[in-house]
Amino acid sequence: MNAVIPHASAEPVPRRGEGEPHATGPWRIAAAGPVPEQLAETLRELLAPHLPGRLLPAGSDDPAAHVLVLALDDAPPAAAARTTVGVAPDGGAHPADEAYRLRVTANGIECRARTVEGVFRAATSAVQLIATAGAGGELPFQEVTDAPRYAWRGLMVDPARTFLTPDELRRIIDLAALYKLNVLHLHLTDNEGWRIELPSFPRLTSAAGEAPVRAFYTVAEFRSLQEYAARRFVTVVPEIDLPGHCGMLREAVPGLAEAPAPAGLKGRFPFVPPLDLTDGATRATVARLLAEVCALTDGPFVHVGADEAFGATAESFAASVRELRTLVRQFGKNPVAWQESSRAGIDPRDIVQHWVDVPMMDLPDTEEELAARPELVAAGQTLAFIKTLKKFFAPTDQDVARVVEGGGRVLLSPQSHLYLDRPYATRFAPPEQTEAAESLGFDSYRPRGVEHAASWEPAAYAIPDDCVAGVEATLFAERFEGFDDVTVLLLPRLASVAEAAWCGRAPEWAEYRERLGRHGRMWNERGLAHFATTEVPWAG
Repeated sequence: MNAVIPHASAEPVPRRGEGEPHATGPWRIAAAGPVPEQLAETLRELLAPHLPGRLLPAGSDDPAAHVLVLALDDAPPAAAARTTVGVAPDGGAHPADEAYRLRVTANGIECRARTVEGVFRAATSAVQLIATAGAGGELPFQEVTDAPRYAWRGLMVDPARTFLTPDELRRIIDLAALYKLNVLHLHLTDNEGWRIELPSFPRLTSAAGEAPVRAFYTVAEFRSLQEYAARRFVTVVPEIDLPGHCGMLREAVPGLAEAPAPAGLKGRFPFVPPLDLTDGATRATVARLLAEVCALTDGPFVHVGADEAFGATAESFAASVRELRTLVRQFGKNPVAWQESSRAGIDPRDIVQHWVDVPMMDLPDTEEELAARPELVAAGQTLAFIKTLKKFFAPTDQDVARVVEGGGRVLLSPQSHLYLDRPYATRFAPPEQTEAAESLGFDSYRPRGVEHAASWEPAAYAIPDDCVAGVEATLFAERFEGFDDVTVLLLPRLASVAEAAWCGRAPEWAEYRERLGRHGRMWNERGLAHFATTEVPWAG
């Protein structure tokens, strides 16, 4: 009946009035009653690429135009019976009411919900209906009722390694909003770069401030990005990655104390030494940093990293994580951290992002198995190095259990399916994108097709509902650069993550690939490069 993603079940409704609405005609947006006009203006911005010259300005009353109606309605949609679980990204005690009802009539499309946020979710479905309409532009009469399964539905991008301009981030925010994602997690710091201006620490961004492009976000730009996202009901979560991944911080602020290393490991591997936050001067510096970041952040969450602290003892790492959590809470925000943080103890306030375990890493055990993995051989990995990695990551196999036992919340971001820096399998590449399939993505991951990402089941981890924070896709940027590379790796896989996060289950592939095939045109109209996998029948 429709190609909406995430899946929105539609029921046909009787034809009322003469004619049938067509996406190809002129359209206007009408905000009814108490719906703020700003919401209508935001929808005009999202619709504009798909209705060039046919989206009428505010105040138009052209009787020939189809109307996209935005209205509040006290009657709950039937889909509101779906239980929403997880952490509210706006910091509310309970998940937002995002249930909506959408109806296609002879006059256009009606978007109704009990909340303005619900009306917006309905309107993004309307944008997709218009952008993915058939060749003749017909919009079949139908009624959709819908509501989300998970409250936190996120996307992480990595401007620390591949800088994204503010305008490029706005385009990603628009894309996230169209697929009903409501969190943009920004990995702002790493060994390669520090991308947020902190006025008290000008040296952190001085190297990134040279011509021709200033590669960091000023205070004003970061505030503006958050305001832009909020108008699309997307919460921005900044990440300051500590106590590891601190190369740029060490370069800008010399003399920070090194964490004590496990016996026999100091200096053996080329990793930047993690910080020791039990050192008073180092803690004071980090406290000043986090105070500024928290003050700049409109949303309720700040991510503190806590992953891959290679070269720190377990005791030192745990002590540093506890200090990071304490500082963020002291400055009025809620800390989020990667799953390794569970080893510092868990209480019900903690949100822990699950990304890996040893089986998920899909690494060989023998020289023969390594030889059969050309991507690992090409990356220069040896069996000795792989064994060391497995030993280092062995505690990850118990991290989720630690979170559940401590009453914390798990944010699901498994590397196996939701790390979108995984290379595409070349056998699914159209000829013109074979090179992209071979070169894009993290070179140690086994290449996969789009169907693999779409097969992910959130329920596979058997985590109790009250211990789930939500779902978040990630796109780390060690092995590519440029905005087109970002969107090629995101699309089409981000759509299936959005569907699993909203619906709570993997789509049925045969049906889903047909819907997905109608979204290529929508991405083209938005100027977003994508991987045109041969697994999908793309519509013209």
